[in-house]
Amino acid sequence: MKILKETLSKQNKKIELYGNDNNNKNLIIGVFHGDEPQGDYLINEYMKFNRNSNLLFIPCLNPDGMALNTRQNSNNVDLNRNFPTKNWIINEDKNYFGGNEPASEIETKFVIDVINTYKPKIILTLHAPYCVVNYDGEAKEISTKISEIINYPVEEDIGYATPGSFGTYAGKEKGIPTITLELDETIDVQELIKPVHKIFDYLSIL
Repeated sequence: MKILKETLSKQNKKIELYGNDNNNKNLIIGVFHGDEPQGDYLINEYMKFNRNSNLLFIPCLNPDGMALNTRQNSNNVDLNRNFPTKNWIINEDKNYFGGNEPASEIETKFVIDVINTYKPKIILTLHAPYCVVNYDGEAKEISTKISEIINYPVEEDIGYATPGSFGTYAGKEKGIPTITLELDETIDVQELIKPVHKIFDYLSIL
């Protein structure tokens, strides 16, 4: 797979979109939160052996946060609260601070640009640690299939408010079926390879 688009984070780390020229249609994103690094490993392992995949991948959206092992990026912004949604607010909780204005961050702008350029039909984001398949938009059927593969329950409502979230932006407001796969962080990431790669294979044929 080749780099289709790239930018640099505040700390000059690469943020890259990978894909091929073969009708790219579905997007998979890893590491919205720097302390949830599983997606970067799982995506890079998949790309090693699926070089002709028709999927689009952002292995690590938040390389600064991953280097710092923090939920937020290097501006202390939770990227999953920084999207320009109708319910965006300035969140006083520093753990979920969504910036002083929506789409203020390099990483957020990068994702928005990718969506506007490539118009993915389905989006999957990889998170941890809740072991659920959460979704926004018309993604219940897809989420049910993913649930069957990885044996996590489907949860439409994550159980708390998420103003400015990516799911609200892409799934509810842009109408792109968007799935948030919350992975088990208590097990070795190697144990996630088989089910997660099977999910990627499933998304590649939709």
